[in-house]
Amino acid sequence: MHKLWSKYPEVNKELKEVKQIIEKNAKCRDKVVEGSILELLNSGGKMLRPAFVILSSKFGNYEEKKARALASVVEMFHMATLVHDDIIDEATLRRGKETVQSKYGKNYAVYIGDYLFCVCFKVLAGVGSLDSVQIDTMTMSRICMSEIDQLNSRFDKNVSVKKYLKRASGKTAELFSLSLFLGASESGCSRKLSRAFWEIGHNIGMAFQIIDDILDYTGSDESIGKNSANDLKQGIYTLPLIIALENKPSELVNILEKSDYTEDDVVEIIKLVNKYDGVNKAREIAKKYTNKAYKQIKALPENEYREILLEITKGLLDRIY
Repeated sequence: MHKLWSKYPEVNKELKEVKQIIEKNAKCRDKVVEGSILELLNSGGKMLRPAFVILSSKFGNYEEKKARALASVVEMFHMATLVHDDIIDEATLRRGKETVQSKYGKNYAVYIGDYLFCVCFKVLAGVGSLDSVQIDTMTMSRICMSEIDQLNSRFDKNVSVKKYLKRASGKTAELFSLSLFLGASESGCSRKLSRAFWEIGHNIGMAFQIIDDILDYTGSDESIGKNSANDLKQGIYTLPLIIALENKPSELVNILEKSDYTEDDVVEIIKLVNKYDGVNKAREIAKKYTNKAYKQIKALPENEYREILLEITKGLLDRIY
């Protein structure tokens, strides 16, 4: 398990059980599919989303078998989206290791992602309510549509901050919201409390995505564990660049007119995004979502799991970016 959880032995134990569920459900006759899923599962991911399911479940009537199964569903869902994202982005690195599509080819990667989606619903059908199946389906739809929106806005110099935030909400925050909501709702928490968890997940996810996008303009492949500036090279304009473009500075616009960016272009774009305050203003927006998340977590019923959730969130969002 990731070292993050060594401080929380109870959560660590639950996540080990979640991994075993995923390992069991990864078994299939095609050993490339099975092996690639196990490689991704053991590639060093923090397993934040399944941990959020476990933590929010503790606020209700905790049923370990059900909570673990639901946690495995959201992690496999997340894994499937990563595999498909890497195909679209033609990414070669994920968590500091070679991506599925780079190692096995795009065809296999598509099937591996699809297989994971199928397993998600197989497990969910065995433990979740009809409401949870419907919510999961809606979440999958929103994530898919947000990815399509992102694809359609490639190299669009007129993309707005509002459109970016809507995209981030569907692409990243949605699954954080689902994780916390699912655990609370399926453990019998009130509708009001379950909805509060959804909002917490939204704000955590929004801050997380913005911070991740900022790192493209401040980090390196080694520091972030994936190809830095890969979104930019693919024509995906994220918040720091969108903000820097608001006043249409000619030196930045002229470079972006190209349909293909050289390494020198990327270096210059990053320099200009910082010059026109894109990174600093994006940090301010990330901080607003971060502070909302902290406030909402502190308003939850007081117990040890609230404190764990707050500590984990602080560790996730108070990093250097």
